[in-house]
Amino acid sequence: MAGTLRSRSRRNLDAPNGDNVAMPSVNGLEMDSPSSDIENYSKEVLAALIADNLPPTPNNFSLYFDRLLEDKSENLRKQILALLELEEANSDENTIALEQSLKKGFVSMKSMLSATASLYKNMSLMTKILEKRKKELESQPKSEEAMSIIHALEGDVTKLNSIVKAQSSQMKDIYDDTAKIVKNVENETIFDNQFGIYNKRYLLTKIEQETGLIKEFGHKSSLIMIELSRELKKSVKNEKAILLMTRTIARLLLKTSRRSDIVAHYGNGVFSMLLQHTDIESAKKASERLCDLVSNSNFFLADREIQLKISIGVTNLDSMHSVEEIVVSAMDGIEKAYEKKNIDFAVSLRTDKDLEVD
Repeated sequence: MAGTLRSRSRRNLDAPNGDNVAMPSVNGLEMDSPSSDIENYSKEVLAALIADNLPPTPNNFSLYFDRLLEDKSENLRKQILALLELEEANSDENTIALEQSLKKGFVSMKSMLSATASLYKNMSLMTKILEKRKKELESQPKSEEAMSIIHALEGDVTKLNSIVKAQSSQMKDIYDDTAKIVKNVENETIFDNQFGIYNKRYLLTKIEQETGLIKEFGHKSSLIMIELSRELKKSVKNEKAILLMTRTIARLLLKTSRRSDIVAHYGNGVFSMLLQHTDIESAKKASERLCDLVSNSNFFLADREIQLKISIGVTNLDSMHSVEEIVVSAMDGIEKAYEKKNIDFAVSLRTDKDLEVD
């Protein structure tokens, strides 16, 4: 049955489409006339999923909801996006907020430990000062009363110093235990604090999930890897400026991406976008739009105006290759873009035989 379903022609989601589409019947029943634009659009999304033999799961519905919306009129897009903004944050966003709060709490505890250590040092310094003053008084005649007071004060300070030392040790133990907890949490995080996008772990998990869905349903998805132009980095030679430019690229990626796209930091300033239900041709168009957006975003370094430039590698996802092979294929696309020169992106396809580069 699954093979029969996949043999049917798939719908081209990137083809121009009007706002009003005749609704097909579902299970032999004619769809009712929608009472609003959002209802009409939702039914169209559902019909598209059925036509493409995909189960109308929340994830698939969300993907198609975003994709089909690109071809709608500006008024309809604004209306629907305004409604979406009123919805509560999704589970991933809640997870990100939790991760950020946890890390802030850890930073606060670290600061508290540092303050406790400073207190202990000051108490030790006070003990040394008392000892110095004690010796000075001992050399003076008629200092019995003063010495008695000093001895009493010395005893009090010693007790207090002992208490602070014990509490400082307890604080250090608490800090060490908390550090272990935070480290374990970091191993499960999905958010990259440095660039404000998803991290490598989350990206690889999503690619693996997507290849599984491709194997099951036979749709097409793509992966693009993006990095700040190496020639640009060589010409700037300022690590702080390069970091700021790289962060700018991350923000632009978020700006140009759809809600269904996975934007992540792969590592060492290399970013990635997982384009679900997107074929290579559509991925190439997305890469071209992204390159244009970046090139039109100038960066100012002191009195120097720098035109930003990126290099992109594009590849396809399939169930025949591992996640690592898919990522390597996209990275190969970046290398090919540098080899050809004068181009901002190149396509690298993994097939059942060899690596093909377009």
